[in-house]
Amino acid sequence: MRAKILNLKSQEVWVKEVIKNLSEFRKRPIAPKLLSLLWLCAIAWVGFLWNLGNIGLVDETEPLFAEAARQMTLTGHWITPYFNGETRFDKPPLIYWLMAVAYRTLGVNEWAVRLPSALCAIGLTCLGFYTLSKEEGRRKKEEGRQNEEEGKSPPSDTPPLGHSLNLPIFFSTPWIGAALIALNPQTIAWGRTGVSDMLLVGCMCSALLAFFLGYTLEEQREQAEFSTVSASRFPNKWYLTFYVLIALAILAKGPVGIVVPALIVGSFGLYLGNFRQLWREMRPVSGILIILAIALPWYIFVILANGQTYIDSFFGYHNFQRFTGVVNKHSAPWYFYFFVVLVGFAPWSIYLPVAIARTRFWQRSYWRRQPRSAQLSLFALFWFGCIFGFFTIAVTKLPSYVLPLIPAAAILVTLLWSDIIAGNEPDNRRIKLEKKPNSLPRGLLATYIFNVVFLLIIAGATFYCYNWLGDDPAMPNFPQAIQQSGLLIVGGTIWIITAVAIALLLWKRQQRWILVANLIGLVAFIIFGLTPAYKVVDINRQLPLRQLAQVAVQQKLPGEEFIMVGFWKPSLVFYTQEPVTYYRAVRSAIDYIKESKNPTSPSILLLGYPEKFVQLGLQPNQYQLLDSRGAYQLARVPRTAFR
Repeated sequence: MRAKILNLKSQEVWVKEVIKNLSEFRKRPIAPKLLSLLWLCAIAWVGFLWNLGNIGLVDETEPLFAEAARQMTLTGHWITPYFNGETRFDKPPLIYWLMAVAYRTLGVNEWAVRLPSALCAIGLTCLGFYTLSKEEGRRKKEEGRQNEEEGKSPPSDTPPLGHSLNLPIFFSTPWIGAALIALNPQTIAWGRTGVSDMLLVGCMCSALLAFFLGYTLEEQREQAEFSTVSASRFPNKWYLTFYVLIALAILAKGPVGIVVPALIVGSFGLYLGNFRQLWREMRPVSGILIILAIALPWYIFVILANGQTYIDSFFGYHNFQRFTGVVNKHSAPWYFYFFVVLVGFAPWSIYLPVAIARTRFWQRSYWRRQPRSAQLSLFALFWFGCIFGFFTIAVTKLPSYVLPLIPAAAILVTLLWSDIIAGNEPDNRRIKLEKKPNSLPRGLLATYIFNVVFLLIIAGATFYCYNWLGDDPAMPNFPQAIQQSGLLIVGGTIWIITAVAIALLLWKRQQRWILVANLIGLVAFIIFGLTPAYKVVDINRQLPLRQLAQVAVQQKLPGEEFIMVGFWKPSLVFYTQEPVTYYRAVRSAIDYIKESKNPTSPSILLLGYPEKFVQLGLQPNQYQLLDSRGAYQLARVPRTAFR
């Protein structure tokens, strides 16, 4: 008995010692760094890496990039991209090069296709974390300086500006910012898709963050009077990073990679009245030479290889015409991007109006007096506003076009929440005498209430969205499948629970925990609702095509042509690794088959919806049905059946 008591006491002492050691470990400088690293890894895993390659490529855009990169790897033509035997001038080559590297490393698969986008999203999140950690450090220094000037500590019931409160580390500014930059519908969707959009965003937005870091570094140099450094012919390290990333953005998607950042930086400098100073310290001649050295060679080589055809297609059609006219029927009203941002940045988007009002950007004289390091919220506002305005003016409109403003929106909302968590309410004694930028607007209570209402609306839309999902002929049974899966009930229930939790927190006046409730609800929805829904979509929409691609590879005779009629599904080219002839119009397909001469094969492989076979004038006894999956059927048809 005595031995058991001694054993229990020793275990108790051991537990206390472990707790003590953990407490001391957390107080060490390395502990927050390790915890922050784990936090970034968790965000990266949940947002971008978990189940990244577990579903097939999604038609129509993703397979175009994947197959062009595969053909580039196979043929060794690293200058001119090709798809299905034809040149593809839609985008510059950087995304294809990165996919090719992934193919060589991981093999030709879905993981390799999407990994560049995921890594770009992760890199942007990490740089955002670093930038916001600098902002948090600045706030702490400002708080310490204010306390020294007052000669006393602030009252315990009056939280100071900043984060001197003994709050958990997950309430820190960089932790919040990293979560908001990464965990939103727009970033998650494009960070998991093998196209060039996230590559552009990663390069362009990282360049803008690098600009701001360089902008504040110049201020530090002036304060330290580093005259020898300021006299250098080259810009500082962050400005150099800015130029390199701009060059990569140009290689990712073309002129927009430099036009939009130049618009943001230029308007920001003009507003503050320091544009000339910015021009001098950024040393644009050196920067332009860096950009040209990185980005220009490929454009020269591709023009030499393809001449006017490339110029007309890429610069004319895919850049100028997209801005001035409607391309591929992608038109929308002027208010289109209001809805895109509302949904694409949910649930954080409902705090954007308050976050924008919080900057009080109309107080220009105030902002011109502020040190550069205190202008992050203003810079994020110009970043957000310039991109929103630029693409609103553009005639062709797509949801992905405003993806580069999401990090700016995340920074704005993060800085708002940092003050909410620190307790800087509008009636706080430290700020009630002066309405200044970065104080909290009085409309915040209405935003909290709308947060609850908005989540309930999302819950209702989740419950009943199966009624709106019947327009895709490629997956006619999807509404029933998604309803039977129970995922809509799970997703809607998650949002209802989140809304109720936020309402209770608001009633208990625990506003700072509203952020945590939103984040937990979003992560739960991603894990238990959204990710499983991807699988249901894949089973109903893409899996039948992959299965028929395997059958086509097995059944295809030497010299036999593979034709698709009635729709455009480029994933077949990627999964068969064979050329596929596409015809949307039935009449065009008939004319092509009649006129084409292929003495090596008297038959063709034909894939289409069953009704397309009827429209082609084919009777069941005129072709051999090889397989039927989902909404499609694959058949071998003698050429004589069309004569």
